[in-house]
Amino acid sequence: MADPVSPQQDGVSGAFTARLPRLRRPGTRGRRRLAIGTGAALAAVATTLALWPGPEPGDHAPTVVCSDTDNTSLTADVDADGRLDEIHDPDRSGKGSVLFSRADDRIEVGVGEALGVWQKARGLLTSDLETRGTFGDFDGDGYLDLALFRSQEDIGDDPRSNLLVHEVRYGPLARDLSGSRSGTIRVQVSFFVAAVRATDEDQDGRAELHVFQSAGDGGYAEYIGRQEDGGMTLSKADTGYYGRGDWDELQPGWSDFGTCVYTSPESTPSVRKEPSDVTPAPGAGRG
Repeated sequence: MADPVSPQQDGVSGAFTARLPRLRRPGTRGRRRLAIGTGAALAAVATTLALWPGPEPGDHAPTVVCSDTDNTSLTADVDADGRLDEIHDPDRSGKGSVLFSRADDRIEVGVGEALGVWQKARGLLTSDLETRGTFGDFDGDGYLDLALFRSQEDIGDDPRSNLLVHEVRYGPLARDLSGSRSGTIRVQVSFFVAAVRATDEDQDGRAELHVFQSAGDGGYAEYIGRQEDGGMTLSKADTGYYGRGDWDELQPGWSDFGTCVYTSPESTPSVRKEPSDVTPAPGAGRG
């Protein structure tokens, strides 16, 4: 049965007009309840994941960071559990991973897997997102930190201003690459991050962060970040304009970290590093 029609007086003419019954589409209320219920369930799951603290890093004292003899990976105790881990980033662009050593097995975690629940959720409706990350001791406490970015690639030669993640996670890092604490990376532009590296060129114990972001016309500009006020601040470097084919000139491998020298044959050997005689090119980001 239809809803009763009630008369309503027109305030201008004084005539009465009929109020038409409101029509409902069949099943609309059921679909609305289903959508609300599904949304609530997803929100509950996301909240649960966000509140879960995740794995905790160990408390082993910092160890030396150095390159292997093949100059293809870094050795360091990333999660401070007393076992040496390996950091791989073949082209030094920020698409690396950590191979964690454990008592009975080994597990590899890429920087793309380091994103948090909400960071992943923010990018669900956006295509062409890329994650970059690099490791360096930015605050000088002896533990490796992770500088993490997630941004949207360019359309042709035009940069898009969509930088969803720009943060630093301070070590020791857990096996999911979460940090003991985090800070922001203050950027000048929010364009696509093509590559990130780290180095300690002034040898003060605090690594500098080198970020290569879109500058239009298919090229990239370099920004250098240093620890400041609980985070990192990027300033534009006076190193010119880089094209897509310039990366080989900016990556001397890992030799600038020095070479690892193992002083114990045990499964968890102690390590010291031999200083490298390789002098990196001025202004080139490494790490």
